[in-house]
Amino acid sequence: MVIAGWIIVALLFLVGMAGAVYPILPGALAIYAAFFVYGFFVSFEHFGFWFWSIQTATVAVLFIADYAVNAWGVKKFGGSKASIIGSTIGVVVGLFIPFGLLIGPLLGAIIGELFAGSDFQKSLKVGFGSVVGLFSSIVVKIVLQAFMIVIFFIWIFN
Repeated sequence: MVIAGWIIVALLFLVGMAGAVYPILPGALAIYAAFFVYGFFVSFEHFGFWFWSIQTATVAVLFIADYAVNAWGVKKFGGSKASIIGSTIGVVVGLFIPFGLLIGPLLGAIIGELFAGSDFQKSLKVGFGSVVGLFSSIVVKIVLQAFMIVIFFIWIFN
């Protein structure tokens, strides 16, 4: 049972890290679920108040940062609320087309900004900002999710 638990934990960690880049995957929630799988298959003995507090706070920060960093990229380049919404829709639609994670938010923000009444030059700038925000968000997620995994290993092997 222990080996099966470790295999599931490893798979959930992989899914979680892939979710940092590919937003349709559960990301941080997969990593968080891995802790419960470890507990059920191996032991909850290593986990206490501080472990769960740190991990839960990190997941909360990840959810907030995911939206905030992307919106920051759009706002930093002068975007409106319409371009933030367009960029978000573009990410979702982009999941289903080749290079969609790059093209989707770019086109979504451009279209949103055009609907808000901006000229094409400004809309293009805002679209670029949405891509900067998306990639910044990916970096933040990778760092924080790696932090979650490192804390897990420190806690169980310490």
